[in-house]
Amino acid sequence: MKIFTKSLIAGALMTSALVSATAQAEQKIGAVNVQGIFQSLPQAATIQQSIAAEFKDKTEEVSRLEKDIKYYLEKNQRDAATMSEKEKKELQDKIIQLRNDYTAKAQPLQQEIQQRAQEEQNKLLGLIKQGIDAVAAKEKYDVILNANAVAFINPANDISKQVIEQVNKIQ
Repeated sequence: MKIFTKSLIAGALMTSALVSATAQAEQKIGAVNVQGIFQSLPQAATIQQSIAAEFKDKTEEVSRLEKDIKYYLEKNQRDAATMSEKEKKELQDKIIQLRNDYTAKAQPLQQEIQQRAQEEQNKLLGLIKQGIDAVAAKEKYDVILNANAVAFINPANDISKQVIEQVNKIQ
C-alpha cells in the first residue's frame, strides 16, 4: 500500500510539473528598452528646450547674481589694501546680501526646474507605456520585461523599435 501511495504521489508531481512546464513554454515573453526609447524620441529633446525657454528669465537672474558675487569678491581681493574700513564693511555687506539673494533664488529655481522636467518626462513615459501596451496586445505577448533587467533576450523578442513606431503614431 505504501509503494502504491508513493507511486501515486510521484505520478501526480510529475504530471503537475509537466503541465507547469508546458504552460510556461506557451507564454510569449518580450523585452523593451524604455530608456533607449525615451532618449531616441524627438520629444525628449523638446522637453529640455521648452523647460530652458520657460525658465530663461529666472535662470538669467540667478546667473547675473553669480557674476555679481564673483565681481565683488574679486574687487574685495584686489582693492582691500586701498579701501577704508567703512568701504570694506559696505563691500562685505553687499557680498553677503548678494549671496543671500542667490541662495534664496537658486535652490528653489533648481527644484522648480527639476519638478517641471519630471512632469514632462512622466507624460512621455506615459506615451511609451501606451505604446508598449499596444504592441504587446497586438503581438499577443504575455510578459514584457525591461531590457535593462534581462541578461539575454532573443532580438526577435525585443519590441523597442515597434514601440517607437507606436509612440510616434500616438503623437
